[in-house]
Amino acid sequence: MAKQYRILTAAAAAIALTFGTAYAATTDAPSAPPPGAPAMMGGHGGPGGHRMEMRMQKQLDELHGQLKLNADQEKLWQTALTTMKQNHRAMRESHKQMRDQFKSMENQPILDLNAMHAAHQKIEQQNEQLREQTATTWLNFYNSLNDQQKTTVSTALKKHFAKMHEHQHKMHERWGKQHGGPDGAPGAAAGASATPKP
Repeated sequence: MAKQYRILTAAAAAIALTFGTAYAATTDAPSAPPPGAPAMMGGHGGPGGHRMEMRMQKQLDELHGQLKLNADQEKLWQTALTTMKQNHRAMRESHKQMRDQFKSMENQPILDLNAMHAAHQKIEQQNEQLREQTATTWLNFYNSLNDQQKTTVSTALKKHFAKMHEHQHKMHERWGKQHGGPDGAPGAAAGASATPKP
């Protein structure tokens, strides 16, 4: 039961962050994914990632229209969006600071790995707090919905997760073909499919 509860808690957080990262990626960083987002959110930017972000924004806008929120729910939606956007900007800025700090350290003849690790840990802790704050505001919104609205959200998210899974599977297959030799050597094909062939 405890394991099942942890899975459900993780799923709830993933739902909240799916809302947040999808919107953040399209409003604050059209050419790059939000820090800490999965690779499926657009990798390191580029046309493919931008198209996916645009599709996700469209899905989010459509979902908002389908929910027919009352005034209180709309307020929670807007609070979640605002919090998420502010936190996304803060995370981007902290990552920029970390890159700048590491770049300045590159000129040192002996790297201070302890300082680099401490700086990285500090930023990760700050970003984790921001992610949790974003997740909390989205969960507050989700908890304000009635069962019909939650069903609408759940259906939309299941479709979204299925598409993410399909995209990830295709990326793994492509990677296997590229790294398995010419035309996808036998090792790559075996790694791409978990189903044994008779």
